[in-house]
Formats: sequence, C-alpha cells, structure tokens
Amino acid sequence: MSQSPVLEATFIHAPTIGRATELRLWQDGIHDWGQYLSLSRNELPLSEMQYTALTPVIEESVKRLDDEDYAWFAKHLEPAEHWRAVPSFGHRIAFVDIETTGGMDAEDLTLIGVFDGRTMHHFVKGENLKEFPESIEDSAILVTFFGTGFDLPFIRRVFPSLKMPQLHVDLCYLLRRLGYRGGLKKIETQLGIGRTNETTGLGGMDAVRLWFEYQNGNLHSREVLMQYNAEDVRNMSELLTIGFKKMEHHIRTGIDLRG
Repeated sequence: MSQSPVLEATFIHAPTIGRATELRLWQDGIHDWGQYLSLSRNELPLSEMQYTALTPVIEESVKRLDDEDYAWFAKHLEPAEHWRAVPSFGHRIAFVDIETTGGMDAEDLTLIGVFDGRTMHHFVKGENLKEFPESIEDSAILVTFFGTGFDLPFIRRVFPSLKMPQLHVDLCYLLRRLGYRGGLKKIETQLGIGRTNETTGLGGMDAVRLWFEYQNGNLHSREVLMQYNAEDVRNMSELLTIGFKKMEHHIRTGIDLRG
C-alpha cells in the first residue's frame, strides 16, 4: 500500500503531541488522518488528554487541507516542520532568492529571483521590482536558503505592507538537520549539483560587483548576474527534492534528527 503524503501523516501539530506519540501512532498502523478518524477512542494508543487535544486538530486539518488553507498549517506546524507540506502544496511553490548591494537598507535590494518549478522570473530595482509581491500572491510555500535570517527580512523592509502567510521551507536549516553545513554553493558541491561555466566560482560579493558594473553600463554583467541568481534559485529546487526525501525517510523510520 502506498504511503499517505507526509502532511496527512502528521500528528505533531496538536498540543501535547510530540514525535514519540506520532511514532507510536504510526507503529500501531495509524498512518494518516483518515485512519485516525475511523477508529474509536478505545482503539487509539493515547491518553485521554492526548485524545482530547488531538482529535479536533485532526478534524480541522482535514477541512483546511481540502480548502488548501496553507496559512493555517503555517501557523500550526513548527517552522522546522513546514517541509512536510511540500507534497500537498508543491503545486503552489515559489523558490526565492535576493541580491543586494552589500548594504542592509531597503534601497540596497537589487534583484529578486522567483522560480515556481516551471518558470523563472526576475524583479529588478529600477525596472519591475514593485511587481514582486504579485508573483508570490498565490504561492502556498516559499523556499529559500537562509531566508529566515536574510532574504525574507530584507523583502519585508522593502515591502513593509506585504503579508507573507505562506509556509516557509528554509533549506539552510533543513539540510543542517541532515548533516550538511555551509553555504549554498558548498552544499551544492557536496550533493553533486553543478553550475554553468559562466557562474562557477561566483559568490555574493561577485553579485554586488556585477550589479555595480551593470549600473555603469555593462550589460553583460547584468546577464551574468541574472544567470547567477537563476542558478541559485533553480538549484534550490534540486536541494529541496533531496532534502525532502532524506527527511521523510528519517521520520518514517523513527530516526529523529532534531537537537
């Protein structure tokens, strides 16, 4: 029998329910919300307190998933567990990466790259940057690399009225839980993800240099900057595929990597 999507097998988004209880439910053959709701109270390996806390959350989860209410899951799942929603909301995903002048003020944002799994979009300062919010309006999941500490706070400075209620998978922390440490380029190398000759070896300071070269009239530098950013964003798609499979394997087999 095929496994249910990992979100529908998730029970840890209810008060008093942790990984040990979730594993116990799985080991007792209760692999998803449907199976849980089909059983009577006496058939569930839960205390009265756990049953009382979990049952309404699972009933609500079924309704919210039917409605594709990603924001509800974003609030109820711990940020470190947002990756579990990828199979259920992956058709509404946005990989996001920014470039800057090296400064930290709103005016220092130069470029935002967005990849929806099919099409690459660039939003450039002085051209179409203000169109960025619309590009993620229908996205259920945002995927970044260290976006928690850099990209998303920067975007909020530039667009202070922008609400981002989406689920957020930060690949930096997801991959760290799997033992991969370092920046995006280092982890790409570890996992055998390559880049074009044009961008191999380039880093964040090169993106700053390319921007200023473009501002001084070098159109080739603009092309290289766009390509560099596009590879950052597209490669995150591969990293998510790898990270998701490894994390799902670990939790399904009972290996908890947290801490």
